[in-house]
Amino acid sequence: MDIADYNARWLAAWSAKDVEALLGFYAPDCRYADQQVPHGLEGHAALRAYLTGLFGATPPMRYDPDEVWPVPGGFCGRWYCVIGEDAKAAPALRGFDLVILKGDRIVLNEVYVHTLAATA
Repeated sequence: MDIADYNARWLAAWSAKDVEALLGFYAPDCRYADQQVPHGLEGHAALRAYLTGLFGATPPMRYDPDEVWPVPGGFCGRWYCVIGEDAKAAPALRGFDLVILKGDRIVLNEVYVHTLAATA
């Protein structure tokens, strides 16, 4: 699997806020955790509900892939996120995902994020 391509397509679905496309990347029994749900979610139904609420409550967000590193069973992918519709805006967030795969489906996704300082 080309993990850079996989990561770019997956982040594009995040940027599009396309819940159904995103669920296509995840195994039905996936585990997902981020700073909003640090104890995690399990399965498509919980992830669908979470993403629907998250996407409805947030402005446009564009996730730009930066680097990926293979790890046993998957990859880590670093990204930058621009918030809002200004395509030239500086990234507001930097983060990375730990992604463990079974075949081409994500079985574990842990997200780590931090805010970047505004530039003058």
